[in-house]
Amino acid sequence: MTEATLLALGSAVLHAAWNLLIKASNERFLAAWGQFLVGGLLFVPVLLVIGPPGTAVLPLLVASSCVHVVYVAALVRAYHHGDFSFAYPIARGGGALLAAIGGVVFLSDTLSGGEWLAILIVVVGLVSLVRPGVSAIALAWAALTALTIGTYTTIDIEGARRSAGFSYGISLVLGAGIALTVAGVAAGRGPAFVRSFPAGWRRYALGGVLSTVAYSMVLAAGRLAPAGYVAALREFSVVLGALGGWLVLHERMGRHRVYSSVVIAMGLALLVALR
Repeated sequence: MTEATLLALGSAVLHAAWNLLIKASNERFLAAWGQFLVGGLLFVPVLLVIGPPGTAVLPLLVASSCVHVVYVAALVRAYHHGDFSFAYPIARGGGALLAAIGGVVFLSDTLSGGEWLAILIVVVGLVSLVRPGVSAIALAWAALTALTIGTYTTIDIEGARRSAGFSYGISLVLGAGIALTVAGVAAGRGPAFVRSFPAGWRRYALGGVLSTVAYSMVLAAGRLAPAGYVAALREFSVVLGALGGWLVLHERMGRHRVYSSVVIAMGLALLVALR
């Protein structure tokens, strides 16, 4: 369990970092597209060394890649309409709750009463982020992002359990990059993406490495512990997201959002203590 805990916490740090890169980008969809595509391509040599996850998980990879297109579309709209310190915690924390439920319903995971209480504390922290004056549009997009996160996390943990977490994670990022490429070209954004490459490839490469390693780590953790435990523990990233929005992006109401995120962190600490 210690290994799963460290993997999930490490993934949380990297996840907050690559999301901050997207929020700070002028063209967020292109940034997300570039990160997934370049991140997947950079790790192809690693995949050739460690081996692919196998054909048995191919339907799961395809399904998750398609869900990631909706996820990215919702994520960039949430970041467009809302502060990072609001949209990121709502999306991530809501996704963790849905992944926990999905793990119990679809993956035969079991969580004790105390663990459900810890997850409830996380939810209370999330609800406290929604205050009067919050944009309803930002909340709606963040909620849709949470739904996609819960969906693909449940799919991918099952895929990781049927294969190897790291190889599945690399394949998933590459698959999502390909799916985003198809969607982006179909939407007429292909020329813009090509034009963005000379100036943006370093950012794409950095974000791609962070996202690929982060997701591979959390999927490896999902092979060692229940999906609800891993997904909730990974939400330590919401504290980092609130701090990043406040201190790096200088968003208003940052202090309040940090307090809410501390409540979320308390729930996560309880969850770890109960395992």
